[in-house]
Amino acid sequence: MHKQKAIADLMDHYGTAVLQLAYSYVRDRQTAEDLAQEIFFKCYQKYDTFQGNAQIQTWLFRVASNHCKDYLKSWHHKKVFVSNYLSSFLTNHQSSPENELIKSAENQELTEALFKLPVKYREILFLFYFQECSLKEISEISGLNLNTVKSRLSRAKTLLKEILQERSGEDGETNEGVKGETIKGRIG
Repeated sequence: MHKQKAIADLMDHYGTAVLQLAYSYVRDRQTAEDLAQEIFFKCYQKYDTFQGNAQIQTWLFRVASNHCKDYLKSWHHKKVFVSNYLSSFLTNHQSSPENELIKSAENQELTEALFKLPVKYREILFLFYFQECSLKEISEISGLNLNTVKSRLSRAKTLLKEILQERSGEDGETNEGVKGETIKGRIG
């Protein structure tokens, strides 16, 4: 009974985060939902192996990250076309229709730029900015050396900035004003 309650608490507390993490890998809402269910089922099966050496969140995200990576390597994934965007998960606040349109365009642009990055960089950015994990936690989740996490985060931010600047140049716009503040605020 304790195991069921613990998993239910994990689902309540981290369900959205796991769904977003899965989505950041597969870019398809339905597939991400399926993966999230599989991840929590796997956590239920493996709960007895959790030794408490790390935080439960770190363990959960490591299971989720590994499961998503396994899915990406699978035959099934290679035969499925993935096409939706992360922007449906980004929270929107009430504001004027004009501001909503601007915010939607910015989120779409940021999402498209994120998905142009290789998974190894996208994963680090997602955990750092969207899940607010520390570098040490990201190291534990990904199984990477702390210095590797730091350099990937730095490289990811650089690549993302380059992609966004390139896109702004194509549109004939600059990265100034509200748009620039939003992007800089998101990628540090």
